[in-house]
Amino acid sequence: MHALFEEIDNQTSPLGDISLRRRRMPAFGDRDIYEVKLGDEFLMSSMFVEAEEALSRLGLAAVQGDNLSVVVGGLGLGYTAVEALKDPRISEQLVVDALGTVIEWHERELVPLGKVLNADARNRYVLDSFFDLATQPEKGFDPMNKGKKFDAILLDIDHSPTEFLNAANAGFYTTENLALMAQQLKPEGVFAMWSQNLPEAQFETLLKTVFEKVDSHIVSFFNPFQNCESTNSVYVCVKA
Repeated sequence: MHALFEEIDNQTSPLGDISLRRRRMPAFGDRDIYEVKLGDEFLMSSMFVEAEEALSRLGLAAVQGDNLSVVVGGLGLGYTAVEALKDPRISEQLVVDALGTVIEWHERELVPLGKVLNADARNRYVLDSFFDLATQPEKGFDPMNKGKKFDAILLDIDHSPTEFLNAANAGFYTTENLALMAQQLKPEGVFAMWSQNLPEAQFETLLKTVFEKVDSHIVSFFNPFQNCESTNSVYVCVKA
């Protein structure tokens, strides 16, 4: 019998204490619920993964061609990365995360999807700041191939384009820095991004200064805590 609550790991990070927890809630059946907290803030729960998975599906649906190279910004509990690898067109995937602790949880398979990612030879972890690499196209995301261009970049780090995991991330959301990231996409490459909020018109306008096509998708899912539907959004942008 599983305990109703267990803290699996707790470590310091550049952003503060980060912890991995597992709990069971009898009302939600015989399942383990994994949570990540940064300080007192909940970053992710395996209770709500529909929008993270939709980020991969919607983003990759806009990509043309085969033999795809993909960057996932933000590892979390692995749902975006695992969902992306369900697309058989992907030949390589780089998952970029600035927190070595989070990568270690997957490498040690302390989270369920670590085993899935570790078993897939197409997947590779990159310990670095997504935002630093995104704005250095001459260096790029792949430490083994400087300046490499990708078919898709899928981003799930900040809570929204105006609510940041780290205040330093705010500078990324400008025409100049989005354009630097877009240099790392192939022609007709796709940038897709998750947000916990409904689509924001001001951010859509900003994206259109860089990308030829911008679509916003609302993702609805049932929230058992509130006994109602909740919504997140996914922005999907196509480079000229």
